[in-house]
Amino acid sequence: MLRPPETFATARLTARRPRAEDAPTVFAAYANDPDVTRYLSWAPYTRVELLADFLRDRAADWERPTSQHYAWLLCLRGTDSPIGSIGLMPDGGKVMCGYVLAKKFWGRGMMTEALTAVVEWTIAQTDVYRVWAYCDAANLASVRVMEKSGLTRETLLRRWHVSPNIGAEPRDCIFCAKVK
Repeated sequence: MLRPPETFATARLTARRPRAEDAPTVFAAYANDPDVTRYLSWAPYTRVELLADFLRDRAADWERPTSQHYAWLLCLRGTDSPIGSIGLMPDGGKVMCGYVLAKKFWGRGMMTEALTAVVEWTIAQTDVYRVWAYCDAANLASVRVMEKSGLTRETLLRRWHVSPNIGAEPRDCIFCAKVK
């Protein structure tokens, strides 16, 4: 049974469990930004209350004995204001990672820093044999984040994922993984 730490830190970031009261900050930082959510499976939030419900659900996931979703909010070290999120979705010996970061922090290596920490911790677990992530094939910056974080590009899956911010048709996705 995978049970990640509730918090972790990197050189520039701290990660902690989400709280419903984080909703206004998360909303302003990235969750309502159409550029940030462009390639994601969810549209930008238009109401803070809906985001608070989502964060409440993610916080509750940590209370379950065997959760299928562990999410952390990422904050700059020394602050408690979320600038992004990263999560793990365990499925037996396979664990998928997902992440999002506020646009003003793009291009600084912060998500690579966070994803590297999560990938290294996860692959070190005895019962985990595969850590993986995917992104829209057009999201080359995210591909670079995955590769710099120790994941190896494996394949392109055609018409795999719908990005509602782009359209209703499934789009091609690049899959990367680290295995042992």
